[in-house]
Amino acid sequence: MSEIPAELRYTKSHEWVRTLPDGSVELGITDHAQRALGDLVFVDVPQAGKQLAAGDACAVVESVKAASDVYSPLAGEVVAGNEELASQPELVNQDPYGRGWILRLRPSAGGAMPGLLDAAGYAAEVAAAG
Repeated sequence: MSEIPAELRYTKSHEWVRTLPDGSVELGITDHAQRALGDLVFVDVPQAGKQLAAGDACAVVESVKAASDVYSPLAGEVVAGNEELASQPELVNQDPYGRGWILRLRPSAGGAMPGLLDAAGYAAEVAAAG
């Protein structure tokens, strides 16, 4: 069973979101997603300053099996991409909710996060997908 921390919010496309004390958000892929992809060999993170709309592809994670886009669940400006992932993409496999974060985003004004699931909702979504 995949790890699904209760304090995070989730998308149906397997991204997680954590609100940071300064109001920015941290984004990564879930434990379920990294397990499905297998060992990551490359992660392409966005540069600081990039503007994103909700639903935009904002990063790419590539494993020996496949490459997958990562989608931003909200609009805003990228504050930082996790530069550690350039040389250590395996951090996403080892610590998807910690050192394996992909980007930090400053949400646009009124940047509510509609459609995000709580841990129970995401767990039900994963279970329903089989």
